[in-house]
Amino acid sequence: MSRHLILVGGGHAHMVTLEAIHDFTDKGFEVTVIAPADYHYYSGMGPGMLGGTYAPDDIRFATKNVVTSQGGIFLRDKVVRIDPDLRRVVTETGRELTYDVISFNAGSYVPVPAAGEDGSTPDNLYTVKPIERLMAASKRLTDLFRQKDAVVSIVGGGPSGVEVAGNVWQLAKRTGPYTPKIRIFAGKGLMHRFDPRVKRRVRHTLEHRGMDIRETGYVKEVFQDHIRMNSGEQFPTDFTFMALGVTPSPIFTASGLPIGPDGGLLVNEFLQCPEHPEIFGGGDCIHFNPKSLDKVGVYAVRQNPILCHNLMAALEKPGAGNAFKSFDPGPDYLLIFNLGGGMGVLKKHGIVFGGRLAFKIKDYIDRRFIRRFQAIERTL
Repeated sequence: MSRHLILVGGGHAHMVTLEAIHDFTDKGFEVTVIAPADYHYYSGMGPGMLGGTYAPDDIRFATKNVVTSQGGIFLRDKVVRIDPDLRRVVTETGRELTYDVISFNAGSYVPVPAAGEDGSTPDNLYTVKPIERLMAASKRLTDLFRQKDAVVSIVGGGPSGVEVAGNVWQLAKRTGPYTPKIRIFAGKGLMHRFDPRVKRRVRHTLEHRGMDIRETGYVKEVFQDHIRMNSGEQFPTDFTFMALGVTPSPIFTASGLPIGPDGGLLVNEFLQCPEHPEIFGGGDCIHFNPKSLDKVGVYAVRQNPILCHNLMAALEKPGAGNAFKSFDPGPDYLLIFNLGGGMGVLKKHGIVFGGRLAFKIKDYIDRRFIRRFQAIERTL
């Protein structure tokens, strides 16, 4: 009976493996990909899609077509439980699948504080993940901006929050005729973990556009028409984005697998679960035990070839002449924030600058990255 590889999620860390599915099937391995949608959206270009710089087709990868055209099996579903002893996963629709080797790139989610009078989530509250939510938000905001001077609230003052704020501003400028009031609830402070030069440039750009940045408390509850702070102070809102820090998928905790402090699947230098060596993972859903990593896409991209190699080696078993490769997170990574309006802020090593050049560099890198994987569809 052929050995079975399951890939959970079609995100950044699995893209090289998805590209190479034919290499696995040619060796007689069965490959099943379980993902919540037929397409995977590149998160680095999500805020630009919100602002109208990119169309949805510009930033997505046809996961289903790439899988099935190479002889793999694609299931539009979500894994909700893992039984590592039986090597079995259970999906949201009730499917039960067994595996020989499995890899998780299940992503992360944005936690939502208490919401609504009855605890329900207001229909005008949108999280920044999954990225498809930004596409829906763009359509709704476009209608809103044509009707009145709306109040748009962004809960979170980190990278996601400032990129969403900047691109909401861009969308409003493109839509007209009304001008929204954009308010950012930044908790500990706008971009508080970043170099002061980065914070200064981001703040200058957003405040120059008239945005209200609140750094004196935390959001306690979100309602349809207002936001309540821990202090009891209230602010009106017509539309709210949740852009707080992301949290790994809860399935690892629920399944009793070893996790890191953040709830991510604990993996070693081989991106492998030490207690269950047939389980691998990459991206936001893991906790890399040798060194805590920021939840940024660059690490998922760097994990791609290592994960692909090690999955093949695990399937071929010891004695096939393939040793596992170690993942090296690498040096300081390039950070560029898209603040809308063709403006960005860039940081690399000790260099920090802002303006149109920063955005152009990001745009070039992002388009090149997604086009590489979109090209797979045309060559299969």
